[in-house]
Amino acid sequence: MSFSIGIIGLPNVGKSTLFKALTKKQVDISNYPFCTISPNVGVVAVPDERLDKLASILKLEKVIPTTIEFVDIAGLVKNAHKGEGLGNQFLSHIREVKAIVQVVRDFQDANVAHVAGKIEPKSDIETVNLELIFADLATVDKRLKEVKPKANTGDKEAKELLPVLEKLKKALEEGRLANTIDFSEEERGLIKDLNLLTLKPVLYIYNIDESVGSRDLTYPAGVDISAKLESELADLSEKEAEEYRKEAGLTETGLDRLIKVSYQLLDLITFFTTQSNILQAWTVKKGAKAPEAAGVIHTDFAEGFIKAEVINWQDLVKLGGEHQAREKGLLRVEGKDYMVQDGDVIHFRFQ
Repeated sequence: MSFSIGIIGLPNVGKSTLFKALTKKQVDISNYPFCTISPNVGVVAVPDERLDKLASILKLEKVIPTTIEFVDIAGLVKNAHKGEGLGNQFLSHIREVKAIVQVVRDFQDANVAHVAGKIEPKSDIETVNLELIFADLATVDKRLKEVKPKANTGDKEAKELLPVLEKLKKALEEGRLANTIDFSEEERGLIKDLNLLTLKPVLYIYNIDESVGSRDLTYPAGVDISAKLESELADLSEKEAEEYRKEAGLTETGLDRLIKVSYQLLDLITFFTTQSNILQAWTVKKGAKAPEAAGVIHTDFAEGFIKAEVINWQDLVKLGGEHQAREKGLLRVEGKDYMVQDGDVIHFRFQ
């Protein structure tokens, strides 16, 4: 399963600078079967301090972090929904990702023109969101034209879908994103195939001047990052970057923070496996059960699932190894209904 984040924004907001910095943290994809990367896609490792602690205790030779995919989507312009700029091509690329990072310019630079002629982050956010809303309205209107006649003839599925579409249309016409509407799980299921742009989770990234301490707090909540600074840090060696972070009093780079928050945006959790001297992190959606997690490793593991031997990573580190964990009774045997927890170290047994 691809967990992809689309990076969007108006022209000249620093989106491509941020993406280039991210791709410098790209993993060696030889560790990840069936993974190919196009020029506008970067697969990056998710920073996780637990890996180092586990590897140290278990004395494993190789560590493979889990990953997340970032997609650099061409700059959006006003009236994209009418075909301006890349128009439909731009919007179709957003439909393919699971969540959106919207980069918002909040820095001054006389050498970099702003598409609107002035720096107004709130206005930029409104411009981008309106384009997504207009595109979704067109999608909803098209479906309504199909559903209304069927509902009038008594078609059961159409009668169930019609009020959901009407609720959605009303909210979009009011300028609200679909992800702000209170849908039931059943209603979400009915509109899933519409693949609405504004139903996707959104994270706002404020591209700030590195010399500016904080931004205007009236903006929507988000993460402050200096794309220019992050790009410069990405060009440094690991040792040089670490020295810079220490001097600046930083525990992590803004880029690492962005990756972690993006991972959380998708409601993902991480579990670990140890096999053949390899410690590997894997990703599943929160709420996934043991067979589903096993299937992330290999489909055969899910189909032939028997049981899972599970221990919390903190218990493993505290006790000093799996043998000690077994002796203390902290290694549990779980069945098909077990819901995987973030930080589980799991051995899957299958036939």
